[in-house]
Amino acid sequence: MAVWETVEAVPDVDPVEVEYAELWRDLDKVVFSTTLEDVWTARTRLERSFDAAAVRRLKEGAVADLSVSGPALATHAFAAGLVDEVHLLVNPILVGAGTPGLPAGVRVELELVDEHRFSNGVVHLHHRVRR
Repeated sequence: MAVWETVEAVPDVDPVEVEYAELWRDLDKVVFSTTLEDVWTARTRLERSFDAAAVRRLKEGAVADLSVSGPALATHAFAAGLVDEVHLLVNPILVGAGTPGLPAGVRVELELVDEHRFSNGVVHLHHRVRR
């Protein structure tokens, strides 16, 4: 994700990517990692383990939505009941291997709120978690 710190320096960068980079830089970020020694992006802090109670407190005190990125982290968030909504971007590409995009072994009932198909074939699915 560090590319968003300096994406403007990339030749012929799309203005949409520059806009996203500006939004990303304005966010406070928490990176959960057992392998990184340090983080080097602005407004970013490093946590060694996922503490569901600490994340719940962060969520309760937040003035804006929080976002979880990555299937390993999402597994912990789903299991702790911390997820309220799911946004999936489905790309028209079959890879056949790799890390699953959704956590295994966790069952969560979802309700479709909205969907949008982009001209490049990508589909955005927005679901709300049923409680």
